[in-house]
Amino acid sequence: MKWIKAESYEEMSKIAAEIFKEELQVNREMVLGLATGGTPEGFYKELVNAYKAGEISFADAKSFNLDEYIGISPENEASYHYYMDQQLFNHINMKDENIHVPTGDTSDLAKAAADYDAMIEAAGNVDIQLLGIGVNGHIGFNEPGTPFSLGTNVVELTESTREANKIYFDSLDEVPTHAITMGIQTIMNAKKVVLLISGASKQEAYNRLRSGEITEDFPASALHKHKDVIVIYTDVK
Repeated sequence: MKWIKAESYEEMSKIAAEIFKEELQVNREMVLGLATGGTPEGFYKELVNAYKAGEISFADAKSFNLDEYIGISPENEASYHYYMDQQLFNHINMKDENIHVPTGDTSDLAKAAADYDAMIEAAGNVDIQLLGIGVNGHIGFNEPGTPFSLGTNVVELTESTREANKIYFDSLDEVPTHAITMGIQTIMNAKKVVLLISGASKQEAYNRLRSGEITEDFPASALHKHKDVIVIYTDVK
């Protein structure tokens, strides 16, 4: 696990985008694993700027997002489908058929989860996976206690996770209680992982990850078993 300290949020975003940009320049058919939330917004801005400057193209690339809420349609402004359109997809040349976000508004969630893993495997697995980290150490929406061996699955969100995400809703009551997420095993199948950690609220998660302890009570600790992980952090000590 390689640790890179950034002096600011903007620098963290630039460093992460540069890693993805260099990989995409070498492999135009790269399979990207993408994350949502506040932390990667600067990263997406950097990627869009690089595309508009003609430095990279997404014409032959594919993407797979980590997760989606259960019971929310892709058109809902709180959905991760909508987030990704606004942050990235509406501004680049990735083909619609190469964009994948888990389906959370289906009656057969087990099939949706299995199909998602099958699509990732058929694509040759993710080449480079972007991750954030939750205050409780979750990656994707894999909450504490999630077996490291799980593939894409449906999870019940903890109150701390719902509380952290209520800024995207009118009230806590509107925050979904469940989500569909790439499992930890699916994430670990990625060839390279870039984890972003930013802000004082992530201090405890940063400390636990830095300790090196591996436990299912702290999902991000599984990354210590991965052969190629870069952690870029800022505003934590």
